[in-house]
Amino acid sequence: MADVHDKDGRQKNMAAIRSKNSRPERFIRLQLATLGFHYVTNKKSLPGTPDIVIKKFKAIIFVNGCFWHGHNCHLFKVPQTNTKFWVSKIHSNTVRDKEVVAKLMAQGWRILVVWECSMKGANKLRKKDLLDRMEEWVLRGDNYSELSFRGLTREQFKPRL
Repeated sequence: MADVHDKDGRQKNMAAIRSKNSRPERFIRLQLATLGFHYVTNKKSLPGTPDIVIKKFKAIIFVNGCFWHGHNCHLFKVPQTNTKFWVSKIHSNTVRDKEVVAKLMAQGWRILVVWECSMKGANKLRKKDLLDRMEEWVLRGDNYSELSFRGLTREQFKPRL
């Protein structure tokens, strides 16, 4: 299927996508504030400039877009145009994500990746479930977890590079 935009239109659309302060990121920050957590955003002194840092709990939250970070869910689809470029781009993003997580964990940080599909789409979590799972993770102490439309998954982080 051909792209519905011309090259300039597509470039304009892609340039408008935020790398920080995105709508999902702002939503998660609002929910954390509602839960009473104090955090800082986009901490440049840490590897990967984490989206949200909760110092008191030595916790970092990344809010990842399913497309940009190659999440295996209903929101991710490899583009039909310029496919080779996109596959390479998304692969390099996932490799970088794993490197950043490994560095942060080596420094003693706990990591939660909140996927866009947990907040968007037909299978999104109910707001209460999303809040409960985030609060549970911050307070629990798991080293690495992911929050997606499937819920909170606790798993051993394996930096498969």
